[in-house]
Amino acid sequence: MKIQQLDLTVRDLVAGYRDDGAGGVVGYGGALDIRPPYQREFVYGDKERKAVIDSILRGYPLNVMYWSDRGDGRFEIIDGQQRTISIAQYVAGDFSIPFDGTAQYFLNLPRDIRSRILDYEPLVYACSGTDSERLAWFKIINIAGVRLTDQELRNANFAGPWVTDAKRFFSRSGCAAYGKGKDYVKGSPIRQEFLETAIKWISGDKIEDYMGRRKNQKSAEDLWKRFESVIDWVESTFPNEINLPMKGVDWGELYSEFKDKPQDAEAIAQEAEILDDDDDVTKKLGIYPYILTRDESKLSIRAFSKAMKRKVYRKQDGICAICKAEFNISEMEADHIRPWRKGGKTVEENCQMLCRKCNREKSAK
Repeated sequence: MKIQQLDLTVRDLVAGYRDDGAGGVVGYGGALDIRPPYQREFVYGDKERKAVIDSILRGYPLNVMYWSDRGDGRFEIIDGQQRTISIAQYVAGDFSIPFDGTAQYFLNLPRDIRSRILDYEPLVYACSGTDSERLAWFKIINIAGVRLTDQELRNANFAGPWVTDAKRFFSRSGCAAYGKGKDYVKGSPIRQEFLETAIKWISGDKIEDYMGRRKNQKSAEDLWKRFESVIDWVESTFPNEINLPMKGVDWGELYSEFKDKPQDAEAIAQEAEILDDDDDVTKKLGIYPYILTRDESKLSIRAFSKAMKRKVYRKQDGICAICKAEFNISEMEADHIRPWRKGGKTVEENCQMLCRKCNREKSAK
């Protein structure tokens, strides 16, 4: 992989600056894609973007900016979008800064001060290489600052028409995916978390493989349709009138396993209400997955307290309730005499102390 420092000034950077909103942002004479498909939308507030211009006026160094060389004379910003847009917006007259006691737009500044800004030389490095080389480099430079998410890094590596179209559905403020799935998906569309979730659901968590095979495809319609299908299935299967938490469940995995198996939404709702009222169920997010899978680990059943364990240990004189051998309390574990799934509660009367071996063997039955 090749990495080189670019010799340029702010004057070069903002040449041909154009912000077409959803259509993209360009600069550097039209050769720089300032907001490529993997980048989040502009998030700097007035304080942050004014601080960028103040740093330039004082001659302070800005953090290093990184570009990706497309190999056709064009570049994409990997890191530095917020600083670049702040600079370009100020030169374009989009906001003012305090200068000599008054708010000054760029064109109102004295000529020598304007020249000081335009002649400022930001530190920019550009890289070129294979997909795997670039992804490794992206991760290295992403250690400090406001880090890119894993999905933003993937989007950088697999940038192309497919990512661009996927972003239309999943990566904008108020995008279709947010409107459809905001009650079921954690995270932010702008940080690419909705897109990451959708790809995880359709690929079985093989995100990079899925993106690599579709890099040059023009449409992400299949991904959007799959996302819609998952959410429609969730809404029809789990009415959730008792307002259980639903964000963060792996709905895609459940959909893949159970979509073709008839479900009784009314029966599910009734069991969910019972589980919600059960004090031993400490992870309410796992109630719906448990109802389908019967995997108790999804519920995090309440454990016996230390005080309860010590009391039962003394009552048993340190003797394992099954093998009848004597152990230190550190060598024993608390066990439900009547299992939770059969109505046993996490109370002293339903607790027995077992050695680790006996508890493991009992749990395996």
